[in-house]
Amino acid sequence: MMDAAKSALRREAMARRASADPALGARITAHILAEAPPPPGAVVAGFWPMGSEPDIRPLLEALHARGHAIALPVTPPRGQPLQFRAWAPGAAMARGPLGTQFPEEGATLTPDWLAVPLLAFDRTGARLGYGGGYYDRTLAALPRATAIGIAYAFQEVPQLPTGPHDIRLPAIATEAGLLRTGA
Repeated sequence: MMDAAKSALRREAMARRASADPALGARITAHILAEAPPPPGAVVAGFWPMGSEPDIRPLLEALHARGHAIALPVTPPRGQPLQFRAWAPGAAMARGPLGTQFPEEGATLTPDWLAVPLLAFDRTGARLGYGGGYYDRTLAALPRATAIGIAYAFQEVPQLPTGPHDIRLPAIATEAGLLRTGA
C-alpha cells in the first residue's frame, strides 16, 4: 500500500517539477551559504543535476573555492549505499545509470555534509526520492554526517508516507529559504 502511494506521489512530483527553472539553484546556493554552510574542512557531497533538478553546481563551485573537498555520487548496484568520487571544477564527467553523471576519475571520499536531491518533502523532514533507496542507505551508513535536502519550494507536500528505513532530513533548502525540520 505504501509503495503504491509513493509511486503515485513520485509521478505527480516529477510532472510538477518538469516545468521548474533549474537556474533557481543559484537562490538555493545563496540560502545554504548564508544559513547552513558546511563547517570548515568538511568533505561535501553534492550531485550533478538531472533534468529539472535544481542546478547546485554554483554551490559546489563556491564550496570548492572555500577549500572544501567536493564529491559526487557514483550509483552502485541496487541495494548498496552510494559511493562518492572527488570532483573539482572542469573535471571530466562520466555517465551513469538513470541519467546520472559523476567524475570519470578521482579518489573515493566519505562525506561529512551532503546536499540531497529529492522529489517531494514535508515539514517533518520526510523526503521522497526516486525509489531506489540509495540515499536512505547512504545516510544510515553516515549517522554523523549532516544532510540537507535540495528542492524547489513547490515540492513541499502536507505529509509523505514513510517507512522504517526512510531517513528524515534536518533541513531542506529551497529558493524561498531554509526550512529546519527538527529531524
